[in-house]
Amino acid sequence: MINHVVLFKLKGYPKAEKEAVLLKIKAALEALKDKIEQVRHLEVGLNYELEAKSYDMCLISHFDSVADLDIYRVHPEHLKVVELITEATVERSAVDFEF
Repeated sequence: MINHVVLFKLKGYPKAEKEAVLLKIKAALEALKDKIEQVRHLEVGLNYELEAKSYDMCLISHFDSVADLDIYRVHPEHLKVVELITEATVERSAVDFEF
């Protein structure tokens, strides 16, 4: 199995707007579980400290293989969410590993 871990840092939104943007992205990511059959597990965590210097959100998803992860990466539903995330973030880091 492949574990796909991604961290996101949002732009400098005011607190209330940042909260709303995080919840919108979280819902969009979580909806991918039902839209992309290659996704075996998907969870999204929001940093409890909105004003932290660290990342704001973490995505953890599991795939049976690198080939399935590659299908996910180019899937039209995933690309829609990528566009939403790209508009709202300033940093992204990812690690993919077998487990």
